[in-house]
Amino acid sequence: METPSQRTAPARWEGLPSWLLTQTGHHAHRVVADGFASVQSRGYHFRTLAALEDSGPASQADLGRRSGIHLSDMVATLNELAERGLVERAPDPADRRRNIITLTPAGKRHLRRLDQRLAASQDELLAPLSPDERRRLTGLLTKLLAHHTRHTADTPEEP
Repeated sequence: METPSQRTAPARWEGLPSWLLTQTGHHAHRVVADGFASVQSRGYHFRTLAALEDSGPASQADLGRRSGIHLSDMVATLNELAERGLVERAPDPADRRRNIITLTPAGKRHLRRLDQRLAASQDELLAPLSPDERRRLTGLLTKLLAHHTRHTADTPEEP
């Protein structure tokens, strides 16, 4: 039995869904980050490479929008990926002031490694759950996120 001094959170909130989601989210972030780090990558690398594979070559700005990565972070991410030969930058023939980013064959191979690492991280995170529980949890989290995303999008901005 856990004594009050062994608790990591006050009893009044340790069973609240918001607290549990936050704590699980922190743990999930660490598990995924550690998995990517084991193959010398970060989440931004995965998101960038996956966006390029899913939607094809893009300008840095378009790639930032596709991946949800702020432009200032996108530049640094692309520099890292280009140094490793995972993406290529080339002038846009339609507008030579901007670059088009393309996924290289080495980038596709690295994305496969990241996909494998991410799958392993998901298995580690969800280890105590059965396959059916995993599907139910994913469905419930998707429903919550969709509701709150819609709610946020419907809320007018302050003047």
